[in-house]
Amino acid sequence: MLLTMKSKKAYAIIAFLLIFSLIFSACSNQGEQTKNGADDGKSAEETAANNPIPDATNAILQFNPPKLEDAPEGPLGDYIRWGYDMIQNTQETLPEYVGNKLSCASCHADGGLNISASPLVGSTTANPQYRPREGTVISMEDRINECFKRSMNGKPLDTNSEEMKAMISYLSYISTDMPVYGDIPWRGKSPMKIEGITPNIEEGEKVYTQSCLACHAADGSGNGPLTGPALWGENSFNGGAGLARLSMLAGYTQKNMPKGAMGGIAQGELTDQQAVDVAAYILSQARTLYEDYDKDFPSGGMPKDWFYHPDHEHPDNPASNK
Repeated sequence: MLLTMKSKKAYAIIAFLLIFSLIFSACSNQGEQTKNGADDGKSAEETAANNPIPDATNAILQFNPPKLEDAPEGPLGDYIRWGYDMIQNTQETLPEYVGNKLSCASCHADGGLNISASPLVGSTTANPQYRPREGTVISMEDRINECFKRSMNGKPLDTNSEEMKAMISYLSYISTDMPVYGDIPWRGKSPMKIEGITPNIEEGEKVYTQSCLACHAADGSGNGPLTGPALWGENSFNGGAGLARLSMLAGYTQKNMPKGAMGGIAQGELTDQQAVDVAAYILSQARTLYEDYDKDFPSGGMPKDWFYHPDHEHPDNPASNK
């Protein structure tokens, strides 16, 4: 049907008003978010939660996971809260599955809600995924059990257990509104680019003594899973854990350590060289060997910076200078 000039003008005006309304609404919402994100003495995590981070699609993605106290009432909420407790206090709540003195929160601080310490927000939206280390597609349940077997040197949960359901419930809850298989800015940011940095274990020991020893002890045994996790020995992560990679441990250490100013160094002030040196020192110490290390990377491609064990060094290990 043909439109008259008068009709065309009317439609043009309606379209303009509709677009203007949408723009105004978007600006109002963004302004409200900015208002809510004002610096008013909140913690670093709360402040980060209100800082918009642009993703690869130029959309605005915020680190603003739902609060535990806002979990729904009833059985689902009970499972969510139970899942949080198991992630925060794994050694106490699941002692039969933990083989050392660590908890999930030893690495994923604050129940996985700390933006700099390997946050778990968005974790369920990235699984299932193909993992070269395992050489197959793994589920979120598999991913959790890999942490039990490696980082906590223990044994896996039954994937159909109530405990596993609770952990998945919690991780799904804190991943609310995260894009499925989307670009989440804070995910996968732990590794440091270590190319061109030659590790110096002796210098790393000096940094450890200066800024790490007070919390993690001279022998690396630590003083608690949340206050100073064990960094080597039988009570630390085994040689198959992700932190057994130099780039991973150096990156994590630089972002998060020391927790308070210590030895003249505050959190986030370690240089790239210092972070690599202290990570190399930590990884040069004895730790439990992961029993199935020879099954990892069945198609090849094991990262060159992987420390499995001082007695089983990767031939290309950049810190094999002992």
